[in-house]
Amino acid sequence: MKLQNEKITGGKLKGRTAVVTGASRGIGRAIALRLAAEGAAVAVNYRGSKERAEEVKAQIDQAGGKAILFPCDVADFSACESFFKEAIEQLGRLDILVNNAGITRDGLLMRMSEEDYDAVLDTNLKGTFHCIRFAARQMLKQKSGRIINISSVSGVLGNAGQANYSASKAGVIGLTKSAARELASRGITVNAIAPGFVNTEMTEGLSEKVRASAEAQIPLGKFGEPEDVAEAAVFLASQGAGYITGQVLHVDGGMAM
Repeated sequence: MKLQNEKITGGKLKGRTAVVTGASRGIGRAIALRLAAEGAAVAVNYRGSKERAEEVKAQIDQAGGKAILFPCDVADFSACESFFKEAIEQLGRLDILVNNAGITRDGLLMRMSEEDYDAVLDTNLKGTFHCIRFAARQMLKQKSGRIINISSVSGVLGNAGQANYSASKAGVIGLTKSAARELASRGITVNAIAPGFVNTEMTEGLSEKVRASAEAQIPLGKFGEPEDVAEAAVFLASQGAGYITGQVLHVDGGMAM
């Protein structure tokens, strides 16, 4: 999504603030840009891709929006606490949290190392817990908030060679439902989006054979785009989704019917 030739003058999220983790590339990047296009001030989180994060900020700035950069490894509890404290100080409040940061360390179950299993669970699942924990503190004070967790079709259906990733994303769904029940009475909704195969760096390395096999499993017959997921995130962050919580929105071309 490009904002350079557009000027942000309003939108359904005008006056609201958002934190998007893993926002320097792929789905996170698309979500950050889309939230900004709807008027939200966005804290762009990244771990190692500073230049790409700066590109996201530049696009938002050039369009007249507001973006601030925050390096943080969401798997680090203490770092997350500091990150959210500083982000809230700069933003003034926190209305939207999108937990998108995630990694893969694919391999067959019988060959997977403990380190690869733990690394994926620490970032994808534990990192989501960290961010919810510290964001919810502010949202509880406000008695309002939208939390959107990025899961995966792999967390619903499973995927060979991704025992760690599938487990982490299935865990995100369980965490979403538990958090939704705990926070609903204070006006905070918690939902998940489960993307299918999306054209990002994560899928660029697939061979033509693997890609064709994947497309054959998709009723719509093609991979999605990061913007497809971003549109779903904007909806869940909007006033129109105020009576939706604890749900998993599949953006997967029909894979998990």
